[in-house]
Amino acid sequence: MEATKVLDAKGLACPMPIVKTKKAMNDLEAGQVLEIHTTDKGAKNDLTAWAKSGGLELLKHEEDQDVFKFWIKKGE
Repeated sequence: MEATKVLDAKGLACPMPIVKTKKAMNDLEAGQVLEIHTTDKGAKNDLTAWAKSGGLELLKHEEDQDVFKFWIKKGE
């Protein structure tokens, strides 16, 4: 999946992956995609809920060993 920007939030505990994701999303334009890498096990629920409440689209998520990867598209 093609991402406009990659955010490395590995090693950060809740709520920092969300805080960093929100800040990174503010730098993107509508339609662009942010790829987030985190090791926080709670990020799946947190980022899914946050994206939904913020009008963003969670395109995909996967787990690669101990790293959780998310692709979130900024809404129009």
